[in-house]
Amino acid sequence: MTTDRLTKQATELLSNLISIPRTSRNEAEAASFLMDHMEQECSIPTQRDGCNLWSVAPHYDSQLPTLLLNAHIDTVKPVDAWTHDPFTPRQEGGRLYGLGSNDDGASLVSLLQVFRVLREQQRPYNLVYLVSAEEEVSGRNGIEHVLPLLPHIDVALVGEPTGMQPAIAEKGLMVLDLTAHGKAGHAARNEGDNAIYRAIKDIQWFQTYRWERESPLLGPVKMTVTIINAGTQHNVVPDKCTFTVDVRSNELYTNHELYQQICQHVGSDVQARSFRLNSSRIELSHPLVQKIISLGGKPFGSPTLSDQALMPFPSLKMGPGQSSRSHTADEYIEIREIAEAIDFYLKVLQ
Repeated sequence: MTTDRLTKQATELLSNLISIPRTSRNEAEAASFLMDHMEQECSIPTQRDGCNLWSVAPHYDSQLPTLLLNAHIDTVKPVDAWTHDPFTPRQEGGRLYGLGSNDDGASLVSLLQVFRVLREQQRPYNLVYLVSAEEEVSGRNGIEHVLPLLPHIDVALVGEPTGMQPAIAEKGLMVLDLTAHGKAGHAARNEGDNAIYRAIKDIQWFQTYRWERESPLLGPVKMTVTIINAGTQHNVVPDKCTFTVDVRSNELYTNHELYQQICQHVGSDVQARSFRLNSSRIELSHPLVQKIISLGGKPFGSPTLSDQALMPFPSLKMGPGQSSRSHTADEYIEIREIAEAIDFYLKVLQ
């Protein structure tokens, strides 16, 4: 089948998916549609758990390494600034507009077409195609839930909008909720212990502290105070101040390491919402990375989070579109980007 034909089919499928709202934790209708498409239109036997879909290519051999092709089916909620219905696909000027067209629909349909081709060919590796749910919220019913149901995976190619350049490292995420404690008092008198002032000291530490280990690919660990709350009324010295910190880890620290050191430096109580989303990386020497480089790929480190954070095996992120278009109004993918992605994926994987 020609790239033009594969691209036309992929674009039609993506248009249909755009028309089905599939925000995180509401992907059931889209998953049912896609499963029917895979089985009826593509003749691909497909398994389902929740809103996760997967297929194992024929002639699976446990003695061979296994490559996972992964993209996610869910989208974020549309922002208010859309100038037309985000769930009505629209082609104009070589672009396909619609929610999830860039993130992550283009990767999903491109990798499906690649899987259709490769599953019929002889390969020196096993191949699994996985469409995961709840990626945008790192939900526990997404890839973390479905991975134990798959065969053993040796390496993954995760489709995300990277301009078809290989992201061989990705920052992790840890969200911290901190509470500074003081003592209530009347604001008119010299009494009480203002919890806001205690919190300010810690907030200044988050603003100015520099972590020792900086990654050549991902740079330093980044900490950002994003929410703060305190006080009940103007004339009461607050006895409690809460604030939230967004921590983006590099591959040189685990989230547990960062948490332990942060607790030693600040006076506030620190609570991590989760340690699950660690930074990830794949070695530059890995054969998959080297093949991509030989075809002109330029490895880089990605600051944005994906399902890679929950993969306990080497993975890289590479797909059509641009990360800067994700989660924006009037999101789009260029049709040529889908064609170029299918062609490049096949060159790498064949």
